[in-house]
Amino acid sequence: MIGVRIADLKSRLSEHLRKVRAGRSLTVLDRDTPIARIVPYEENGASLAIRAPLPDAPKLHRVPLPPPLRLRRDIVELLLEERQGER
Repeated sequence: MIGVRIADLKSRLSEHLRKVRAGRSLTVLDRDTPIARIVPYEENGASLAIRAPLPDAPKLHRVPLPPPLRLRRDIVELLLEERQGER
């Protein structure tokens, strides 16, 4: 697997995609932190398996929901506060 920084990926995208097409995987790095992986596309979808629920699994409409949160604040305010903290 090859590690590629974002700036290098942007400037030489076609070259890197040719490597992926040839079967190599790329790890995209933000500075030295891995943030994404580019892997060759598999036509048969072997990496994703969909399976049926177990026979004794409850039906979705029978699964109880958790109780509602008891907040004294507006949930939208909390979301906005959390999102502003990330900037």
